[in-house]
Amino acid sequence: MIVLGIESSCDETSVAILKNDELTANLISSQDFHTKYGGVVPELSSRAHLQIVNPLVKSALKKSNLELNEIGLIAATAGPGLIGALLVGLTYAKGLSFGSGKPFMGVNHIEGHIFSGFLMSSKPEFPFLCLVVSGGHTLLLLVKSFTEIYKLGSTVDDAAGEAFDKVAKLLGLGYPGGPNIQNAALQGDGNKIDFPVSDLKQKLNFSFSGLKTSVLRYVQSQGGVDKLSLQDKYDIAASFQIAAVKALTRNVKRALELYDVKTISVVGGVAANLLLKSEVTKLANQYGKSIVIPDLEFCGDNAAMIAFRGKSLYESGVRDTLSCKPFPSLSEKHFLEISA
Repeated sequence: MIVLGIESSCDETSVAILKNDELTANLISSQDFHTKYGGVVPELSSRAHLQIVNPLVKSALKKSNLELNEIGLIAATAGPGLIGALLVGLTYAKGLSFGSGKPFMGVNHIEGHIFSGFLMSSKPEFPFLCLVVSGGHTLLLLVKSFTEIYKLGSTVDDAAGEAFDKVAKLLGLGYPGGPNIQNAALQGDGNKIDFPVSDLKQKLNFSFSGLKTSVLRYVQSQGGVDKLSLQDKYDIAASFQIAAVKALTRNVKRALELYDVKTISVVGGVAANLLLKSEVTKLANQYGKSIVIPDLEFCGDNAAMIAFRGKSLYESGVRDTLSCKPFPSLSEKHFLEISA
């Protein structure tokens, strides 16, 4: 099967083509202009998607040496994400489906991340433990099959990536926060400040708002960000990063003691963080599990994961219609609840 995937949930427009499980194109157009605003401006994001989605589809087909009539399935992100941005890619994909007579599949963006490890040469084995860490979501999941996903825990407030962005903004390190915090942390002393790590005993949940507030209070105690030296900022970034990674890996370790899995997979934008990769790899080795972390290209928002997820759903017997509506946020019903 040849699948065309389209992703436009936030500030990347991406088009990918998956042919017989081989990725022949994965084009990503990033909206770097949001940097000067310190975050994504939804209206500007939607306009940028409108301008680039059609040229990207044409480029992906050309790169893959394919015509539209050779595509077997068209998949697009239906949510979660910015509603205006979602509508661009979703509506465009529906138009392609209607005009070409090809089947259409609306894809849950988070499910795309969950199965992004299958784009690697070494793939996750079911059942696997999946840690989803991105700018908008933090989830710990038990994945038993392509259609059976159980939620073990989630954030009760800020997502991990959101906390990285907010701390980076507080320190004047710029947007996006993840890579900027990491780069600063590489030059800092992570043992300089002992930031608290939240410990929620219920359902392996996470919390990052307290950590974010602790960083704010520390900066205030030093007389404000203007009183900090560059080295002070590096030390704060390093100490924050250690606390955030501890919060994530502690629940991964607890889940490994509760559930029998074959693989640990870390996905989403924050999966690119070097310290998180290192610490989860240590856990995998400690517990004798294989580990799959997607390449950097597939950690952020990309259409390759959308194409793969659309394909896996279609081959599992799931069918969608052009009445599929976008959903801006993730609700509890999207994943099964684990039995007590």
